Amino acid sequence: MCGLNGRYNFDGRPVSAAEITVMRDVLQHRGPDDAGLHVCGPIGLGHRRLSIIDLAGGRQPIDNEDGSVTIVFNGEIYNFTSCGKTCWHAVTRSRPTATRK
Repeated sequence: MCGLNGRYNFDGRPVSAAEITVMRDVLQHRGPDDAGLHVCGPIGLGHRRLSIIDLAGGRQPIDNEDGSVTIVFNGEIYNFTSCGKTCWHAVTRSRPTATRK
């Protein structure tokens, strides 16, 4: 199972990338295969990935098409094969822009 972490500073202070990275890497045992980081102002997200399906893909955090929303996701979409082209187009339009390891 993957590992997620995050921080939001309600007072608007910028989040420290180093702090999010330390928090994320404590979870390495939960996701030894990849690591992602997103820091933007008062928001920081970290992700550790355990690759089970889609070994080459699945990098996180993930942005939407215009970059206005970034998420980390823990789980599996079990009906991904039945989603067909709709899901495939949604995935290929997303732009993972997170910093890696």
